[in-house]
Amino acid sequence: MNALSRPVDGAGSGPQLPPQRARHPKARTGVFGVLDIGSTKIVCIIVRMEPEGGLRALGYGWQRSHGVKGGNIVDLAQAERAVRAAVANAEEMADVKLSGVIANLSCGQPESRQHNIQWTIGGRAVTEPDLRAVIAEGKRRMAEEGREAVHALPLSFTLDATPGVTDPRGMICESLGARLHIVDASSASLRNLGTCLARCDLEVEEPVSAPLAAALSALSEEERELGATVIDMGGGTTSLAVMHEGALLHTAQVPVGGWQVTNDLARGLSTPIDQAERLKTMHGSMFGSIDDEREMLSLSRIGEDGEILARVPRAQMMSIIRPRVEETLELIRDRLADANLGPQSGQQVVLTGGASQLVGMREAATRILARGVRLGRPQGIRGLPDAFHAPGFATTLGLIAWGAGEGRPVLDFDPSTQGSRGVFARLVNWLRDRV
Repeated sequence: MNALSRPVDGAGSGPQLPPQRARHPKARTGVFGVLDIGSTKIVCIIVRMEPEGGLRALGYGWQRSHGVKGGNIVDLAQAERAVRAAVANAEEMADVKLSGVIANLSCGQPESRQHNIQWTIGGRAVTEPDLRAVIAEGKRRMAEEGREAVHALPLSFTLDATPGVTDPRGMICESLGARLHIVDASSASLRNLGTCLARCDLEVEEPVSAPLAAALSALSEEERELGATVIDMGGGTTSLAVMHEGALLHTAQVPVGGWQVTNDLARGLSTPIDQAERLKTMHGSMFGSIDDEREMLSLSRIGEDGEILARVPRAQMMSIIRPRVEETLELIRDRLADANLGPQSGQQVVLTGGASQLVGMREAATRILARGVRLGRPQGIRGLPDAFHAPGFATTLGLIAWGAGEGRPVLDFDPSTQGSRGVFARLVNWLRDRV
């Protein structure tokens, strides 16, 4: 059992807990589990939805990630062991056996696309089956490209020549137009993820886009409504999500994160990975000073049994960190420009994720993105220790927010979000019978 697996009541001098509020109409009931599979850590939390609408964590487990790179499963056996260990810790603490989880999705090179779909109604009233058929058509187009739709979110509808309709049910028209936002991923990568969880005796009840989850925990309600961009800087990937009027408009991901900075340091300084990570955490910064050339850092060289054999100026380390971080932020800037969302993306950027905590990251992002930037921390949840209030757990707590009903579309006719009836869940069930 790891250091985060000790029972903590969540009270005391830690982060301020969110006020109790009415239960969301789309919230789950009772007990449910979430599983965050990242490139640096795997986290499982079991929570209970209280009758008055609040959330309480019953158990949690954390493991260093193995077999996962860039969000993708690269070693099935190692990934299975890490997932099993994290889930077992949470189950032991909560005294609950999980059969399924809400899981984050960062594998399969996820992409965000908008589709305009026309559906013939023929002069009658629009029905719920019509809306389901529209969403199924959007998913069919993805399947033809070897992609699996993870989210199919209706943004707006057009009835004949009348745009801007939010709920067309019961309205009469000849033709129904729908603007869908679809987040998809490679079908093969999803099958590998499904295989891993099936071997752990788990069903993916709902897959949730990782940047969407980060946005749900790191953005305020006002930011989600007025328009803001969250940038989740993880270990193996950096992703973004744009929200406007409470809806997810766009997501993107680049395969660069905190691990690449650590790897650059290890190569550039000829030091082991764990030494490079320690140097980055303790001395890393985007700021420079006149003392950097004189401040010497001790490190061991590769293959020398950890002995202190070299001293390097801090300036040398920072000359390695800065280019990689700036490249990452420039890639994100380009992804935002390519999305061409204009004012809908807002003027506010919220940085979150473990790699966002590097000293000077906010200032570097402000300069490169030319927007207002703040560091986003997820709100605390009763029963979790203070450590979970850090930016590195934004995606994990965002999965809990999704389970509590946050971020779901007003018209949710996507069968993949309906628990075990979803396409991805059926895939896992199919694998369970054969693996």
